[in-house]
Amino acid sequence: MTDTESITHDLAQIGIIRPGQVYANLSVPRLVEAALARGEGTLTLDGALVAQTGKRTGRSPGDKFLVKYDDRESAARIAWGKVNQPIAPATFERLRARVNAYLQGRDLFVVDAYAGADPRYGLPIRLITEFAWHALFAQQLFRRLDAAALATHRPEWTVICAPRFYTEPTVDGTKSETAVILDVEQKLILICGTEYAGENKKSIFSALNYVLPLQDVLPMHCSANAGADGELALFFGLSGTGKTTLSADPARKLIGDDEHGWSDTGVFNFEGGCYAKCINLSRENEPQIWNAIRFGAVIENVVVDPLTREVDYADTSLTENTRVAYPVEYIDNAALSGIGGHPRTIIFLTADAFGVLPPIARLTPAQARYHFLSGYTAKTAGTEIGVQDPEATFSACFGAPFLPLAPQVYARMLGEKLARHDVRVFLLNTGWTGGPYGVGARIKLSATRIMVSAAISGALDQAETYTDPVFGLHVPLHIPGVPDAIMQPRKTWRNPNAYDAKARELAARFVENFKRFEDVSEDVAAAGPRV
Repeated sequence: MTDTESITHDLAQIGIIRPGQVYANLSVPRLVEAALARGEGTLTLDGALVAQTGKRTGRSPGDKFLVKYDDRESAARIAWGKVNQPIAPATFERLRARVNAYLQGRDLFVVDAYAGADPRYGLPIRLITEFAWHALFAQQLFRRLDAAALATHRPEWTVICAPRFYTEPTVDGTKSETAVILDVEQKLILICGTEYAGENKKSIFSALNYVLPLQDVLPMHCSANAGADGELALFFGLSGTGKTTLSADPARKLIGDDEHGWSDTGVFNFEGGCYAKCINLSRENEPQIWNAIRFGAVIENVVVDPLTREVDYADTSLTENTRVAYPVEYIDNAALSGIGGHPRTIIFLTADAFGVLPPIARLTPAQARYHFLSGYTAKTAGTEIGVQDPEATFSACFGAPFLPLAPQVYARMLGEKLARHDVRVFLLNTGWTGGPYGVGARIKLSATRIMVSAAISGALDQAETYTDPVFGLHVPLHIPGVPDAIMQPRKTWRNPNAYDAKARELAARFVENFKRFEDVSEDVAAAGPRV
């Protein structure tokens, strides 16, 4: 029995009967050829494949559901609510049957891979999709298998992605034409009505956020890199705050740019590729990402000159959430193993749209847990459907849309690991200074890189600091190479009284948001802003 015959048999076992041609685990060149032949994309001057995702150019968190089995343990473990909306098993099965019927006679692309570089925790996965370019995306972003591993691969989790099957809310129990549904009991993910490829990778991340805590592994929405001495740094943050950009440092080895696990032996990458925002991308500011955009890379929703095939990375006419996916080996100094030791430094990235937080501050252990639970940042334009301008938001653990469990579960695990491994933690503002969004200016990337280097090197461990009177943060007064003025945000505003009012407004939002965390220790509850 050939590989394709075996996979076709597997498809029948999950209800996908009589599909068209099944293309299983094609090479990158064949996937590019298929995407071009099927009219799914075009090539750029540098050889990357460009695809457009239509109406959905970002994630649709409001359309995410988890199947709720009232008689299973998962029902008690999952934190049901706005993030994890329940859907009944019978409703899910009806929708699944409709999707399976839709896929009959259609060509399908299958990618077998795994998530998790540490072999003890690697999750065998399979993606089934109607788009060749989605298969290429998965091939480049998940961890790839060699021929021997493919021969024995048995997927534990399966993603069925039907981008052009649009759900009907009155029939399917959904909220729109789009649905992203996780069934943790059947280990099955169903994605409908969206061509945005990022849903595929984030759905597997959500699955890992459910599975790994049971194995005492902390799943993290962060990037990671390591110095020549092997010391790791982690960068937590929502999309657009700088995880990929700051971890792609020519002086340090990249472990991964977005999703990691922290086990008893160290940190490991979940993925085998990177997914970078490329709005206003330039060779000067982000040379490693720029050089990674070549044959095999997949770019979403950029504007390409029809004659020269050059990309205009400044053009936002389709979306500001332009993206590029490429394998991690396209970064020259990447650690291809995807595995490192325990981190010495952790940096929480916040794009402060209020423009009142300092550019960097050292956090106490209690403050670290407070800000991890708070997850304050600004959603950047286009990352999620409906976000046009940066919006101040609180996203627990810097990744609330992907957390099936209560945020306190992940925060407790982080606090224990911070204490056990004596990790220094910083809050880094990659957002605005001199005023809020629309008035002030975004902190320069060059200054941010200097502050990151100082934090990782230990240069800030003994630096003179002042304590912010509102947020209680310990802020360095001086960092060589960074203008002293921006270290004290109040002094960057034309009207100090306007700063005070905006700072109090943000502090009040912190306090109000934190009321939902009732079972935290007193020191953590007291580590927030003073109102």
